[in-house]
Amino acid sequence: MSADGDGTPRDRPWVMRTYSGHSSARASNELYRTNLSRGQTGLSIAFDLPTQTGYDPDAPEAAGEVGKVGVPVAHLGHMRQLLEGIPVAEMNTSMTINATAAWLLALYVANAEEQGVDPAVLQGTTQNDIVKEYLSRGTYIFPPAPSLRLTVDTITYTVRHVPRWNPINVCSYHLQEAGATPVQEVAYALANAIAVLDGVRDSGRIAPDQFDQVVGRISFFVNAGVRFIEETAKMRAFSTMWDRICVERYGVTDERLRRFRYGVQVNSLGLTEAQPENNIPRIVLETLGVTLSKDARARAIQLPAWNEALGLPRPWDQQWSLRIQQILAYESDLLEYDDIFEGSKVMEAKTSGIIEEATAELDDVLGRGGVFEAVEELKTRLVRSQAERVARIESGEQMVVGVNAYTDSALSPLPVDSVLKLEPTVEAEMQADVQAWRNDRDQGAVSRALDDLRRAAEDPSADLMGPTLALARVGGTTGEWGGALREVFGEYRGPTGVGGATGTHGTEVAAAAERARALAKRTGSPPRLLVGKPGLDGHSNGAEQIAVAARDAGFEVIYQGIRLTPEQIVAAARDEDVDVVGLSILSGSHLELVPEVIDRLAAAGLDPAVVVGGIIPPEDAEILLGKGVAAVYTPKDFEFGAIMSDLVALVERRRSASA
Repeated sequence: MSADGDGTPRDRPWVMRTYSGHSSARASNELYRTNLSRGQTGLSIAFDLPTQTGYDPDAPEAAGEVGKVGVPVAHLGHMRQLLEGIPVAEMNTSMTINATAAWLLALYVANAEEQGVDPAVLQGTTQNDIVKEYLSRGTYIFPPAPSLRLTVDTITYTVRHVPRWNPINVCSYHLQEAGATPVQEVAYALANAIAVLDGVRDSGRIAPDQFDQVVGRISFFVNAGVRFIEETAKMRAFSTMWDRICVERYGVTDERLRRFRYGVQVNSLGLTEAQPENNIPRIVLETLGVTLSKDARARAIQLPAWNEALGLPRPWDQQWSLRIQQILAYESDLLEYDDIFEGSKVMEAKTSGIIEEATAELDDVLGRGGVFEAVEELKTRLVRSQAERVARIESGEQMVVGVNAYTDSALSPLPVDSVLKLEPTVEAEMQADVQAWRNDRDQGAVSRALDDLRRAAEDPSADLMGPTLALARVGGTTGEWGGALREVFGEYRGPTGVGGATGTHGTEVAAAAERARALAKRTGSPPRLLVGKPGLDGHSNGAEQIAVAARDAGFEVIYQGIRLTPEQIVAAARDEDVDVVGLSILSGSHLELVPEVIDRLAAAGLDPAVVVGGIIPPEDAEILLGKGVAAVYTPKDFEFGAIMSDLVALVERRRSASA
């Protein structure tokens, strides 16, 4: 505790981070050291999609995705480059990694060992939450049972060997991004934590008298929206319910081990492409929701950048978000007081209401066998909640300044087109890098380590962290680790949640549905839309909501989920004889993947209209339109009725031309 200028005691501020990484380990290292020099107090590493889904940069599945939304880390050499000059013994490092969490932790530990750092002193977090990947973010690989096994093995390893590490960050952040209400966010995250802790307990690898140490290492990663009073109540409810679970379910008596420890990134779903300068006050208000209440204050915060809805933020944009945290912590009097909500009738009532509803929702999930067993049902509920949110915005019931209200604006002086552009050579350079790495290692040692990993995977009682660490130390790659486990565990296709969700769209969708019915009567079949997500991007909210709206608008909708290859999309377009192919891409790989789909459609003799949605800069949209795309939609196009009207018109023209 410190004091300000007049001697008033101040609490220590939270760990300040920015979520970042791009292009290569060397480029990201330069960014990290710059951010640390500007006052950032912890690292938050963003990995690219191939790394998150267990592929090397030269894998066919990685095409167009390398270095786009994070840093590619394919081997120990990359981890060395990523952390060069950064004192890992002193740093608190958060890694947003889930399906490959065990592997990236192994690389982090192996790098520390090379530097002579005892793993026991390492501090940080691996997100390692696979359930929210099934429900929202989409970077899963393996089915639920082996995924839970990997999570359990990571937890038991860290409790024994890296005791200051948070081996899982139960992540409600992406649940809110997928449409979760505060009640759903609390209930589903706590159900997830219960499933993981039960898995560790039932594994028998932790002695009963040490289990409270496992509970004490569980951390959470939450979201905070702009309704900051409600978000404060949500965090107080989280803390109260977690304490109760620790006592009643797990018998933890030490208050320190029952503490609800959480980090936060405030809401990115609510950031707007229209009038993006409005995102700064939104970010400030969202930060208040996780800092105002001392009894439920975040331990670490990372803020998005004002232009995140436009593209990849630059270092200056990230600095602006860091300065928000620093002004709040060091200039305001926020840290000088005890909990300002203690005794508040409004806050107590709001918190109690969330606790009551979230407890009922949690009990329902547990009654279904737990969160792993209830994934399909919960996915449907989230898609439904998101559809309701979208409908409120579309109708104007939920105001979004600059989007559906107060849309007139003076010309902004902010350079909204100045987002970070990756060098076009990044992917080729990383492909050459990983190939050179493979050529310059002891291949026999790698082969033996991979054999050991496969044998361990085949034995349900074997530990997976030991052979994972051994593979990291001898020079194995991310793709080799992922490939070996894919051979044994197989791959998982998560539920889409679209089948059980219904939309509540307005008159424009109803008008489009009437035109679709008339078209079906004239031509003998309803219009058919294929919604496709090529590449490794798993953020499916937009695709799911388009699918729901199109079904309400009278389309026959084919949606097979995320991570489809261009070949699979073209095959579905052929087999289903679709009128429109809608491609959803948010990872920045649209210039690589969309033309490939168009070329393959033409080669197959197919001529559906192709439309594209995602975070697509205007200059890229022009390129796509020039390559034959019929329409491009970005986050500013929030009126689903107008989009459905466009799609029906495309089908009308297509069928008239072929009549």
